[in-house]
Amino acid sequence: MLIGLDGEYDLDNSISAEAVELGLKVAIAEINAAGGVLGGRKIQLVTRGHRSMPARGIKNIQEFARMPDLVAVFGGRFSPVIIEELPTLKDANVPFMAVWSSADMIIDNGMSPNFAFRLSLRDSLAMPKMLSVARKRGIERVGLLLTNTSWGRSNLAAANQYEQNSRLPRIVHSTWYNWRDASLLDKYQSLRAKGAQAIILVANDDEAATLVKEMATLPATQRVPILSHWGITGGEFAKQAGPALQAVDLSVIQTFSFFQASKEKVDHFLRQAAKVSDVRKIEDIKGPVGVAHAYDMMHILARAIAIAGSTDRAKVRDAMERVSEYQGLVRHYKPPFSPARHEALGPEQLIMARYRADGVLVPSKD
Repeated sequence: MLIGLDGEYDLDNSISAEAVELGLKVAIAEINAAGGVLGGRKIQLVTRGHRSMPARGIKNIQEFARMPDLVAVFGGRFSPVIIEELPTLKDANVPFMAVWSSADMIIDNGMSPNFAFRLSLRDSLAMPKMLSVARKRGIERVGLLLTNTSWGRSNLAAANQYEQNSRLPRIVHSTWYNWRDASLLDKYQSLRAKGAQAIILVANDDEAATLVKEMATLPATQRVPILSHWGITGGEFAKQAGPALQAVDLSVIQTFSFFQASKEKVDHFLRQAAKVSDVRKIEDIKGPVGVAHAYDMMHILARAIAIAGSTDRAKVRDAMERVSEYQGLVRHYKPPFSPARHEALGPEQLIMARYRADGVLVPSKD
């Protein structure tokens, strides 16, 4: 029995595919050690890389769909890739497990029946959380610095929806950057010039590190707080930003931290992770949300396969909506999904985090 992982392997500085893979490996090892599924069938993980390129992702989905023993595909970071894959997933009727991507339309995709399930952040939850944190800090005016992709547009829509229902903070301006832009400083300064007292950043690690290093060269009076979406945590952001990171007030949204989870469950996970990786302590875990989301989702999927009594993809899809309960790392899912809800996480799971001087991401007081 095969489980596929479609990730951004071989993309410079990116670690999210490896994080998802670690979570899957630990869960699969546990499931197989307990006897597998369907009376002893063992699960095997098959990985394919797309390097954040939609065309490669589409080819990967087509290849996975042709594998007769494949039950489902997991996807990681880069919402724009998954959005482009959706028509192929719909045609193939392959259950898709989104465990890092956050664009709303990954789940709100118009499929009937819907083969996509998400155990991850959602932009229409993430943006209100960041804006509400800004408000609680006493910030009245924010600027949006957004990636010029479907992910950025998803977040703009969420911000606009928030502003319709909340007086503060006020969004003074939105500006866009393109992937691999060599500088973001002019866009940052334009938002400051519009009166932004803080910046809501929707970026991945490369561009965010560029911005942080540029901000660190400015006088302290010109450095406003950054509240960042979680794309930065899918790569070697702290290493790329270097010492400049400690000169900038930056916090990032997350759905989970091993530092806040049940000690019993964390200790169990670390013991199991040590059997399949070099992870020995929390600080060894890169991309913690990807690890935890994939771990929980794989266990939920195994329960769905048992309910389906089959590896038939349509039956497994239906069974995902009937899993009644799972006590996971991230939360107690009761139930994880339903016919009307293919989102496993809610606003209760959202936290803010900061990077320590050693590059480790830890929960903040927000």
